Amino acid sequence: MRRRADFIAANRGLRVARPGFVLLAHPNDGKGMRYGITVTKKVGNAVVRNRMKRRFRELLRAALPEHGLPDHDHVLIGRDRGIERDFAKLAQELDEALARAAEGKGDPPRRRPRKGDGGKPNQARTR
Repeated sequence: MRRRADFIAANRGLRVARPGFVLLAHPNDGKGMRYGITVTKKVGNAVVRNRMKRRFRELLRAALPEHGLPDHDHVLIGRDRGIERDFAKLAQELDEALARAAEGKGDPPRRRPRKGDGGKPNQARTR
């Protein structure tokens, strides 16, 4: 996947979070089994992000033919702890995440912060 619209559409799909990454799976109306990878600047510099993307690419190439969902877009979003995790551990977590996605068991939706909330849980405000 290369188009931004495909990544945005995948964000409406099933979400399975793991310590090293977040997997998004979304039906793509018969376009086949596709994948995309995104790693933000929060994770590290360009060297770190590119290394993480190479690791994710290899993980997906190995896992998708066997465990991927047919006619779905699969997106891996890198997390901070993903670069330091063992490759075998990441592969195991990806297999588990794909199994959960195949069962339709995603994680609950995230709570969006309210305006002015700063993303913090509800707290009593004092002046």
